[in-house]
Amino acid sequence: MKIKETPLKDCYIIEPTVFEDERGYFYEKFNEQKFEELTGLNGHFVQDNISKSSYGVLRGVHLQKGEHAQAKLVSCLEGKVFDVAVDLRPDSETFGKWFGVELTPENKLQLYVPRGFGHGFSVLSETAIFSYKCDNFYNKKSEGSVIWNDKDLNIDWKLPKEAIILSEKDQNLPTFTERNF
Repeated sequence: MKIKETPLKDCYIIEPTVFEDERGYFYEKFNEQKFEELTGLNGHFVQDNISKSSYGVLRGVHLQKGEHAQAKLVSCLEGKVFDVAVDLRPDSETFGKWFGVELTPENKLQLYVPRGFGHGFSVLSETAIFSYKCDNFYNKKSEGSVIWNDKDLNIDWKLPKEAIILSEKDQNLPTFTERNF
């Protein structure tokens, strides 16, 4: 697998080496030892989550904070999503910056979202199945968030505004300057 740096500190794109022939393909989706060797970061995951969403669904921007902070390794198993990581670590040189990448089963890319980052995605296909590997267990009391359309972050979700579908919770998140992270 190849590890590609993003413009955000400690946030990486993982691109697998794919072996294809007339029977189909094979690739190693993740290797903890290689990941740690190439990045110097912990790659041990303890929880896997899957979500299915329809076109226009936007989930985010969410994070777990404090002792329940989570790093995530995310991928799209079906469909196409625009995945976004936001550096919400106040002491980071890339604090307040975001990075986005299209994830599809065809490109087989994964995004490593470190602890202290916000995360979200928008669904660009009719439906999408999205996978999250987390390095810590979810804790509702440790949720942090930033509203999807925050003017300071100015994230381009790659969807027309009128197509965006939000949960009630995601419609009422704090802004970046309100610092709920």
